[in-house]
Amino acid sequence: MQRRLEADTIVVGAGLAGLTAACELADRGKRVLVLDQEGPQNLGGQAFWSLGGLFMVDTPEQRRLRIRDSADLALSDWMGAAQFDRPEDHWPRRTAEAYLAFAAGPMRAWLAAMGMRWFPVVGWAERGGALATGHGNSVPRFHITWGTGPGVLAPFLARASDHVAADRLVFAHRHRVREITRDAGRVSGVAGEILAETGVARGATSGREVTGGFEARAGSVVVTSGGIGGDLARVRRAWPVDRLGPPPARMICGVPAHVDGAMIDTAAAAGAALINTDRMWHYTEGLRNWDPIWPDHGIRVLPGPSSVWFDALGTRMEPPFLPGFDTLGTLKRILGTGHAHSWFVLTQSIIKKEFALSGSEQNPDLTSGRRREVLASRLGSGGRATGPVEAFKEHGADFAVADTLETLVERMNAIADAMGDPRLDPARLRTQIEARDAQVANPFSKDAQITAIRGARAYLGDRLIRTAKLHQILDPAQGPLIGVRLSVLTRKTLGGIHTDTDGAVLDAQGARIDGLFAAGECAGFGGGYHGYNALEGTFLGGCLFSGRNAGRAAG
Repeated sequence: MQRRLEADTIVVGAGLAGLTAACELADRGKRVLVLDQEGPQNLGGQAFWSLGGLFMVDTPEQRRLRIRDSADLALSDWMGAAQFDRPEDHWPRRTAEAYLAFAAGPMRAWLAAMGMRWFPVVGWAERGGALATGHGNSVPRFHITWGTGPGVLAPFLARASDHVAADRLVFAHRHRVREITRDAGRVSGVAGEILAETGVARGATSGREVTGGFEARAGSVVVTSGGIGGDLARVRRAWPVDRLGPPPARMICGVPAHVDGAMIDTAAAAGAALINTDRMWHYTEGLRNWDPIWPDHGIRVLPGPSSVWFDALGTRMEPPFLPGFDTLGTLKRILGTGHAHSWFVLTQSIIKKEFALSGSEQNPDLTSGRRREVLASRLGSGGRATGPVEAFKEHGADFAVADTLETLVERMNAIADAMGDPRLDPARLRTQIEARDAQVANPFSKDAQITAIRGARAYLGDRLIRTAKLHQILDPAQGPLIGVRLSVLTRKTLGGIHTDTDGAVLDAQGARIDGLFAAGECAGFGGGYHGYNALEGTFLGGCLFSGRNAGRAAG
């Protein structure tokens, strides 16, 4: 069977960037066809699983918390993080500048007009911890959307539904694009395979049985198909060994298996240039999911600053490699041991206040959008952490809990033995923790992490819900003690299809390919605008920004 389809514009990928582009196109009266290899249960893609954080600048939420932010400060932070240093970074730099103007300008009003709202406490992610000219956010900028990822998707799903009802938008699920077609140099459509319908749960691995083929013609094509993080072999092939060290022999996946990067190759076969494919973003605080949805499913800990962080050999990690400060710097530091895991040692007082788990399903209170549920979960739970965190502590294979340090290390070593890891020396850990604890006795300290904790608590948002009161780790009143084994967790692709600020795809000579656009993660979230590092809240923000631009330009 060969199905034939026709539209003004084809969007390949039904994630957040694709939905944004499709809505912008349909708003302009275009007939839009959205193709996706997964079933309708996966509409919205990875954004559904996200915490819903958005990087925005100088917002009412920031000003209420006495955060003085500005476009100039955000630009300085971004450039310090991105470290653009290649000839091909012309458009990434331009796109970064355009995004920052958007994030400090119309972004919030545009989203608020669609009904989006944000949690009143602005998060402080990627704090940097080195010099003012280097990586990191100088101020809190991570705005969590009420409703988390589903809350971000909701207005775009509603807009798309209206366009479907008006016959301006058609979704064709289980249509896997294999070729971008061209006619006399201009893109003319796509072709591919129709896959058998699937009833698997959202995020679960679907079948790949081919039941037929299709051809679709259109005046323009927008590729919004996602990155490579679900294909561990591909991640290892692209790994920047010279910059980060050898790729981990064992990783866990922060994205479903269908996030395989195949459409990036398809775009390249149609003439698209690929740039900065060695730039990627993987977390160091991954947990093996005790209730997995996709293969090797991992969940990231969003840590506050207080956990004591040890490498695989039992050495406490030095600044700026502190929890929540410098993701890729910490990744390089961990891999430098010859191992790909590390350990947190903390107390119940710390886990209660500081441990959050990334993802909409791990934050049912925020996902509900109900303030009362958030207050009960975060502030009214007594000595317990949130329900999902306590569930990981009870069921997760990476957690050890004990009343004494010696028993804790014994249980951590049982985890190490099961994983084939080096065993930890309890006496060595005690020496380092006691040295740290001795620094708590005075209001001043030479320990950089102690200083960082005090600095964090100077911010009202951290003091309320994100940073525990400074205390000694070995104080029994703060216990029990908790040890957590952390894995490398794959997540985001920062390079990919080369585009300009409009999302127009460029060829190897830097010229636009007529009729071809790309947005979202397959294009490094639009023009590869992160450079080498991300400041967080910039993944969803990049999908929104680049999808909006590509949809408007293609229309």
